[in-house]
Amino acid sequence: MRGYKQLKDLRNRIAVVTGASSGLGEQIAYELARQGAIVVVCARRLKKLEEVSEKCQQLSGRISIPKELDVAQPKKIERLVAQVESELGPIDILVNNAGFGLMEDALSFEMEIAEKMFRVNVLGTMYLSKYVALKMARRQRGAIINVASVAGKIATPKSAVYSATKAAVLGYSNALRLELKALGISVLTVNPGPIKTNFFNLADKSGEYLKKVGFLVLEPDELAQKIVSTVGTNRRELTLPFIFEVAHHFYELFPHVGDYLAGDLFNKK
Repeated sequence: MRGYKQLKDLRNRIAVVTGASSGLGEQIAYELARQGAIVVVCARRLKKLEEVSEKCQQLSGRISIPKELDVAQPKKIERLVAQVESELGPIDILVNNAGFGLMEDALSFEMEIAEKMFRVNVLGTMYLSKYVALKMARRQRGAIINVASVAGKIATPKSAVYSATKAAVLGYSNALRLELKALGISVLTVNPGPIKTNFFNLADKSGEYLKKVGFLVLEPDELAQKIVSTVGTNRRELTLPFIFEVAHHFYELFPHVGDYLAGDLFNKK
């Protein structure tokens, strides 16, 4: 049996979730806990993590541990993985959810912020995936879930840097999936459209974006359920809402029309 298929039953499986102090990461942690997983929640805000961890314990009836982590610091990532494996046991599920964005024109974008965005969104995902996959490979089982974005598939104005980071996550995940398949490790890439979370408190300076794209906005708890339901399967991608999957294929087939749609119809920033 492929290693990832052993994870259909999540009871007592150890799951590590980054960016778990709020939003989608928080909801993924809760959904994993509902399935009986032992959830390690990671983020920079320890006080908030402690609250999330406590709720995970209530939902699962099992231990949950909060771990302060800045994914922009590789040494801390390496230490975290080693600590979880030695203190709790084998990591079976990794959810790379930590990330941030900023809607701003490329010509006025501060490159210092661009570098930080790549460190968090891309390199953080790569470091965590490598260190955890090295452990999973020895056991021939595991599931890695990388949260990218539909912005990595369909770029729009004011998303040049963010789209670049998410396109990088997509490219990395696609190759990683092929490399880890023989080792019993699945790699899923999640490409959500706008989600009703605090992400846009930083990303959207106008505060109007979610209102403009209201019919496309995803609820984080519903998305979390769909994501967790893929664990134990070999699903390669999850793009929601489905209209963006259709739009992506249309974009590839008719790029000039796609540029028009991305620059006008889907451009609400």
